[in-house]
Amino acid sequence: MEGRGLPQYNMHQEMQVLQEVATVKERLEEAMSTLRVDYMDVRIEDRKETRIQYLGKNLDQIGEMHSFGGCIRVKDKGRWGIVSFTAMDDLNKSIFLAAREAKVGKAEGSEMAAVPPVKDFVKKPLKREDDPRQIPLQDKEKLVRHYNEMILKGRRISTSSVFYKDVGLKKFFMNSEGTYIEEDRVECGMSIQAIAREGSNVQRAYDSLGGTMGFDAVRNLDDKIQYLTESAASLLDAKPAKGGKFDCVIDQRLTGTFIHEAFGHMSESDHISENEKIRGLMEMGRTLGAEALTVVDDGTIPGCSGTNKYDDEGVASKKNYLIKDGKISGRLHSRETAGKMGEEVSGNARALDFRFDPIVRMTNTYIEPRDWKFDDMIKRIERGYYVKGSQGGMTNLDMFTFSAGEAYEIEKGEIKEKVRDLTLTGNIFETLKNIEAIGDDIEMFNSGGTGGCGKGGQVPLPISRGGPHVLIRNVIVGGR
Repeated sequence: MEGRGLPQYNMHQEMQVLQEVATVKERLEEAMSTLRVDYMDVRIEDRKETRIQYLGKNLDQIGEMHSFGGCIRVKDKGRWGIVSFTAMDDLNKSIFLAAREAKVGKAEGSEMAAVPPVKDFVKKPLKREDDPRQIPLQDKEKLVRHYNEMILKGRRISTSSVFYKDVGLKKFFMNSEGTYIEEDRVECGMSIQAIAREGSNVQRAYDSLGGTMGFDAVRNLDDKIQYLTESAASLLDAKPAKGGKFDCVIDQRLTGTFIHEAFGHMSESDHISENEKIRGLMEMGRTLGAEALTVVDDGTIPGCSGTNKYDDEGVASKKNYLIKDGKISGRLHSRETAGKMGEEVSGNARALDFRFDPIVRMTNTYIEPRDWKFDDMIKRIERGYYVKGSQGGMTNLDMFTFSAGEAYEIEKGEIKEKVRDLTLTGNIFETLKNIEAIGDDIEMFNSGGTGGCGKGGQVPLPISRGGPHVLIRNVIVGGR
């Protein structure tokens, strides 16, 4: 069995890093006491990661890697200095460099919103058999190989991709206001793709899953693999969708993708504060849709990929209502954007890793469920589509386009033939107003570290998104 391994530290290096981590609090306290500035924080990460990937019949990569590093932020007289480092011996020098950078930086002129200091140790208890750090690499590879072989045995399947990743992360955060937080975090997930081919006709089916619940998230996926494989093959026989304006029911996964991409990013306050057009579109109290529509970003949901007790500024995560009963009711903030806009912090300053400073990011974003049944939504449609999942898309301010994972015609209240090559496009605000029914069957979908959100060069940041089935009138459908 051949594979491309990841870079690894030797045992001496690893032991040295662990010894440094054991005294990190004392080192931070000593180093930060040497500098007098308006504000300073230090974030340190000790990360162990496993990656395994099969591409078709080939084991493309397998290995374990270990990394260590930190990020220092200094703010003085309205100017920021930000420096990353990869060894504790560079801590004092990096603090000095960050302070020097702050002296010559551009003054921002905005105050950080005040938050109370916190002292906490955060750890999610996991059973030994669910902790990926306790599971041998060969057992992980065996499971990934099993799923890959299942896909390749499927009818009309030409190739596959199965990617596994787990992360064991120990984080330290300290600031000059008295906050000190340690966190022991585990992420585990998998992305799976089946590709079917018949001549020049190539179709794919994709899924990703995972979260912070441990290795159990990737066990017992045979039924999902089977469905995925059959879905890719059946798309070869599906007729192309017809374009036009249609009533559509979208499933829970597409609901989550839609609200995350098309609306969630517009709720991030760095976008709002920097873009005059978005400020006008996202005015607080503006009515966006039916009274039944409520959109939430909640960083506290157990097991979800975007869940953190605290963000990367030491601010407690919470449930933030972005739309409440059809009206814009909140935004996502860092401490600086909250101070600049005179609003409450939301716990949404997040960084991909120690190489980056925190920026405003979503956590777990969803549409709240209501009381409609899926079958009753379908019955209300004379002619339209049932649309499931997404194979990607793009947004441009208030405009969006998504490619469906799979879709089915609806005729006279009944689901009919499968179709392919269907896209949904339109204006986010018009689309939200056209929501007629919201289901009672919410589901959340986790990136699990194998996928995630991208912004400002920081990708893939673990997030979750979801919602119930939703009925939308007069959607612009692209097809043939």
